[in-house]
This record gives sequence, C-alpha cells and structure tokens, in this order.
Amino acid sequence: MIFMRLAAMVVALVVALGVAPAAASPRPVLTVASYNIHAGAGEDGVFDLDRTAAALRDLHADVIGLQEVDVHWDARSEYRDEAGELARALGMHVFFAPVYDLEPPAPGAPRRQYGVAVLSRYPILAARNHEITRWSTLTPDAEPAPAPGFAEVTVAVRRAPVRVYATHLDYRADPAVREAQVADMLGILGRARGPKILTGDFNAEPAAPELTPLWTKLADADPHGGTYPAADPVKRLDFVTASRDLAIRAARTVATTASDHRPVLAQLTLPG
Repeated sequence: MIFMRLAAMVVALVVALGVAPAAASPRPVLTVASYNIHAGAGEDGVFDLDRTAAALRDLHADVIGLQEVDVHWDARSEYRDEAGELARALGMHVFFAPVYDLEPPAPGAPRRQYGVAVLSRYPILAARNHEITRWSTLTPDAEPAPAPGFAEVTVAVRRAPVRVYATHLDYRADPAVREAQVADMLGILGRARGPKILTGDFNAEPAAPELTPLWTKLADADPHGGTYPAADPVKRLDFVTASRDLAIRAARTVATTASDHRPVLAQLTLPG
C-alpha cells in the first residue's frame, strides 16, 4: 500500500513538472538499393555517367549495391573510374570489388578492372572481396573456379554493425554455376553474425530452383514489379534480400532507363 502511494506521488510530481518519461527509441530504418548500372550506359546504349549518378541520387538510398561497374576498364566507359566518380558525385563512401583485374593498356596507366561495388552514406568499417565460383568470359576454354567479385562491407547504423553484400551471378541459361554461387554465398554469409543484406543481379527470377536455398536464410524484398529490360520489364532479376532479423517495410522498382535494368529500392527496419 505504501509503495502504491509513493508511485502515485512520483507520477503526480512528473505531471506537475511537465516531464514525460523518455519514449523508446524507434528502430532504425535503412533504405537499400540494388542497381546494375550497365557500365554507365543507358538502355539506349549511350554512355552517360552523369545520367547514372542522377538516377542513383534520385533513389535517396543509404546503401546501394552496384553491378557491372567499370574502373579504367576500356573505351566503352572512357577508361573512367566509375566507382570513385559515382561515390564523389553522391557524397558517399565506396568499396569496389573487381571480378576482373587486368594489366594496364600502357605502362604507368591504371589497371583495368570490372566488378561490383557498394556505396554507403555510413562510413565503411570493414570490407572484403570474397571469391565465389565463376566461369570466366575472358579466358578461352575456362572452367568454373573460385574467383573474386563478391563484395562484403560492414557499416555502423546507430553503432550497430550491418553487413551488406553485392553480387552478380552467372548469366548462362544452364543454372549449374549459379547453383554453386548460391552455395558459396550462403557459406560466406553463414560465417557472420548479426544483420545481413544481400543485393545483386541474380540473373534468375525468384522461383528459379537454383535460388531456392537463398530463401531458407534470407527474405526477398519483393518490389512487385520487373527489373529487366528497363523500359518495359518482363523479368525480375535484381534483388534486395535480408536476414530474418531485419523487417522489410516496403520495396519497389524505380522507372528509369539510365541502365538496361531498373533499380530495386527497399526499406528495412533494423533490430531494436
């Protein structure tokens, strides 16, 4: 009885002083995108990196996984550093993970690289370029073998580490390499604890059998729309997926022809 009277007195005092109890902090929301930028060329085939940057800026995303990124690659992208230039244009941090890393065209020139990247408004605390199974398009008579180009970055959102991955899976009709890639990626994701986000061009639609193992571990932020080709999509090849400790609030595709793919944009709620 005495305790109840004391509690009532405390409440009355709080009301009298106009002091409200502190509300619980809302769970942070992370806006994540995945975009195959087609090396800076639009669906019209015209290279225009400013147009690519504008399309990325319009997403207002916190983190973006990019595929088909050229870094001093060749004439199709004017030998430019697309990862670095896009990061500077958007005021974001960047990690570039080359799939191919070739000798420069001339002594003293930068190395020719092509791969995936992650852009982040949050500082990148750690980053790694993992190997997964790949079937090289550059080496004649190549066989599937481990090769780099699976990006992992760790960012801190309100001091909580979140791992973001960017990938680009094999394009061939035969799903065998994609099956191996999915197994490799799940093995890598399984080594890490905490929230994880996988973005990428999977070169397969959600119901493809080779993607089935992903859905046992990750949730698909389904935008309820296609991503390829950009002008009139008939396939959904591009994904934002998340570990089960993240809640998917919303997802959509964005209509733009700055690439031959449309970007996927998702809002994810982090654990409290």
